[in-house]
Amino acid sequence: MKPLIGSKEYFKNISKIEYEGRDTDNPFAYRFYNKNKIIAGKSMQEHFKFAIAYWHSLTGLGTDPFGSSTQQLPWLEDIDPYKKAIDKMDAAFEFITKLGVPYYCFHDVDLIEEGNSLEEFTERLNFITDYAKNKQDASGVRLLWGTANLFSHPRYMNGASTNPDFDVVAFAGAQVKNALDATIKLGGENYVFWGGREGYMSLLNTNMKRELDHLATFLCMCRDYGRANGFTGNFFIEPKPMEPSKHQYDFDAATVIGFLQKYDLIDDFKLNIEVNHATLAMHTFEHELQVAADHDVLGSIDANRGDYQNGWDTDQFPVDIFEITQAMLVLLQSGGLNGGGVNFDAKLRRNSTDLEDLFLAHIGGIDVFARSLIIANNILEESPYLELRKNRYNSFDSGAGKDFEDGNSILEDLFKYALNKQEIKLKSGKQELFENIINQFI
Repeated sequence: MKPLIGSKEYFKNISKIEYEGRDTDNPFAYRFYNKNKIIAGKSMQEHFKFAIAYWHSLTGLGTDPFGSSTQQLPWLEDIDPYKKAIDKMDAAFEFITKLGVPYYCFHDVDLIEEGNSLEEFTERLNFITDYAKNKQDASGVRLLWGTANLFSHPRYMNGASTNPDFDVVAFAGAQVKNALDATIKLGGENYVFWGGREGYMSLLNTNMKRELDHLATFLCMCRDYGRANGFTGNFFIEPKPMEPSKHQYDFDAATVIGFLQKYDLIDDFKLNIEVNHATLAMHTFEHELQVAADHDVLGSIDANRGDYQNGWDTDQFPVDIFEITQAMLVLLQSGGLNGGGVNFDAKLRRNSTDLEDLFLAHIGGIDVFARSLIIANNILEESPYLELRKNRYNSFDSGAGKDFEDGNSILEDLFKYALNKQEIKLKSGKQELFENIINQFI
């Protein structure tokens, strides 16, 4: 068995991050995330299944459209692609185990560079997943989900499964096959589809219906291959409205659900909701969670946030207790995630250049989710929140309102009822009171 940490230790001055409680002054400790603490019948670790995003955490260099890299990552220095992939994985598992989270996630090209042909890409992926399996066995860290990067390479400039060129669609299928094989090999609990360029830049040159039909056919093929080859986990789709495409076909939760229902895929796929993607779609995070939960397809979460002064996907670490508490209220009331976890799809800021910043960012994000879960559970158990919300709808609990809700009335019944109730007394929504309750428990 290969060692958990390779010949280099990349985070030498950082030891295992432990829970020390709210009053600790140690920046390298959890104040709220006690993985064994029971909340609403489950441990915090079971509620969240925290995972590290291989792409941002291990390959993010602080680049942006206006400047080159600012972050020097020592595990990316070797020019040999195999040695670089090993170094990166050593750093990844050192980071994950020291942080004390149970899972990680990856795109295929995060693990190792693609190479010059499909044959070489397949060979490289087989090599690095052999190494990953040894690292998992040695550490106990597991794969939450795998996926294929079907958006970065120039071949995907017009999409992958929705590309107007069948040659590209076929290559995308080959790439997903390999990524599914890797996920199965590593015991991945889920597999994610993000339509990074599955959309259009202009309708003038786009046959939208044909592209959507192709997308559905492609997803059916991937599902069938996975099931036939022993994948028993969940398939997730991750909604995003635009960027890089002008319009993406997986625009938001409601759009994806409609697509899945139309093409009879609703029983096979769930949703992976990302915070920043929700806000790009002009929704709140909790809105997207609620839509998914109401249709029994809430699968997993990509945790991050946008910058509310910028209109793009900035992928910052979550810090807003009020925002995440509202999301945790949805999560607790809906019964939690279906198979997935909370993956930190977030990257350091361009001017955060120390390796220790990677720990500080994740510690902060994990604690925000943990603290918000505690607050939300206290609100549900100790405040009048649930009763206040229930009372807003009490006119549907008896009489004509209940007949309507049960489907036992017709339009003429509403007319007759309204004739006798022509003076409608306004009822306050008490929004400020609900907001105050959250702040009270924070």
